[in-house]
Amino acid sequence: MAKFILNILIIIALAIPYRGFSQVVSSNSAGNEQAVSSQTADTNTVSTGKGTPKKEKKKSVKSNKVSFETFDLNYAKALKYYENGQYLSAARLFEELYPLSLGTPVADTLLFLFADCYYKNKDYELAAFHFKDYARHYPGTEKAEEAHFMCVKSVFEVSPVYSVDQSSTLYAIDEMDLFIKTYPYSKHVDECNEMLDLLREKLAQKDFEIAKLYYNTDHYQAAQIAVKNFLKEYPNSKYAHEAVYILVKNNHEYARKSVNSKKKERYQACVDAYKIMQAQYPNSGYYMDAKKLADDALNQINKIKNQNNNQ
Repeated sequence: MAKFILNILIIIALAIPYRGFSQVVSSNSAGNEQAVSSQTADTNTVSTGKGTPKKEKKKSVKSNKVSFETFDLNYAKALKYYENGQYLSAARLFEELYPLSLGTPVADTLLFLFADCYYKNKDYELAAFHFKDYARHYPGTEKAEEAHFMCVKSVFEVSPVYSVDQSSTLYAIDEMDLFIKTYPYSKHVDECNEMLDLLREKLAQKDFEIAKLYYNTDHYQAAQIAVKNFLKEYPNSKYAHEAVYILVKNNHEYARKSVNSKKKERYQACVDAYKIMQAQYPNSGYYMDAKKLADDALNQINKIKNQNNNQ
């Protein structure tokens, strides 16, 4: 019994200093707070020069830093920037807000608006990247089809003029084919097909200009190959009829400059090219000029035959 009472006393004795330390800490904290408040008050007190101190009004500073606590405020601000056409300002906020929104119902909307800010600001490469990112991460959402289509429109805008490297154009064509395959009944299919036609015509123009360059620089065999490849790849191009005319001219000039032993077969190539014009492009503006060259080629062939018969 005595041992039990002793243990109780020891516990009580140990507890008394602990409670006293807590009170001291609390007291010191309160004292420090009063001191800080006093210093703040002194700092905000301005002498009027008449012996009566005047207190300045404190300005409350609110943090606008993007965080979970300020998410709603900054989201509303970003939407206002977006609605007012301040797309770069909106994009900066959307970019900061998006990582915080992951796993919430607004995450996909944020990413879509973020991408759309770049599109509306005509920064099409970034727009294409982020719309593609949306389509990849949110394939089953309401905006998935629209995001993929906006990606298609963005890469269409990135496609450069025909005279430079066409890697971006080929990528855009692949994206459009993928969209049509993924959403065959989309309301955007017709617009996609129109863009596809324009991009393919751009590729056709590049190949046509290459063929024309070969002819203009007297590379006759290269011109023949280039035109034939062009007609095989782009038979319905608006440049096709002119390409055939270039082939007629090319073959006629090549024959005229050839050695006698090669003239007959090369003039015949000119006549054969004209027959393509006659069969496929009879209404071409170049038809009559092609006919004159073909008629001359036939005359040259007959002369060669007559010369051979007389020998």
